[in-house]
Amino acid sequence: MRLVIARCSVDYAGRLTAHLPSAPRLILVKADGSVSIHADDRAYKPLNWMSPPCTLKEGDDSLWTVVNKAGEKLIITMEEILHDSSHELGVDPGLIKDGVEAHLQELLADRIETLGEGYSLIRREYPTAIGPVDILCRDADGATVAVEIKRRGEIDGVEQLTRYLELLNRDPHLAPVKGVFAAQEIKPQARVLATDRGIGCVVLDYNALRGIEDDKLRLF
Repeated sequence: MRLVIARCSVDYAGRLTAHLPSAPRLILVKADGSVSIHADDRAYKPLNWMSPPCTLKEGDDSLWTVVNKAGEKLIITMEEILHDSSHELGVDPGLIKDGVEAHLQELLADRIETLGEGYSLIRREYPTAIGPVDILCRDADGATVAVEIKRRGEIDGVEQLTRYLELLNRDPHLAPVKGVFAAQEIKPQARVLATDRGIGCVVLDYNALRGIEDDKLRLF
């Protein structure tokens, strides 16, 4: 990972245009090729970013140009570089899920037909270079499906699944790979983002997966 702290301005040109005026910012260039620009707030969310696969070209005039496969551009104009360092982080072991998420994964793998009639399991914790995919399976038509499971589905979970899909779709033995975002609760913003990216959403009933009937009256 490369960390650059610089006074810079940023322009994005793609499906829309956006401009960040000159200010000190943190620029992260990760081993997967992604580039993100951060301010000293917002917790984890960047001001702007370019997801992989993309290419970074550093010009002699202190102009960085990041281009993705769709031709969208992130142009960073460097005015002053305050820090520039690179660090080898190695292979990340991935997120260790809490007990509920781990159990949801196990239950859904055992009852994969919850996702739809004709679904079949390939394997749980399918390994990739950026961490394991919770469940890899096939739908009734034989298409590969990657499933990301959360207790509460938020935007970061959709972003995580998007990264997995971009990587899996480079494998000719698996592509095309579709995505399913599964959670006990899915936030509206996460559902909108998932839908925009062609990712399906499934709300999981923990008790139903465990085979426990709800003792409350249901209205159908």
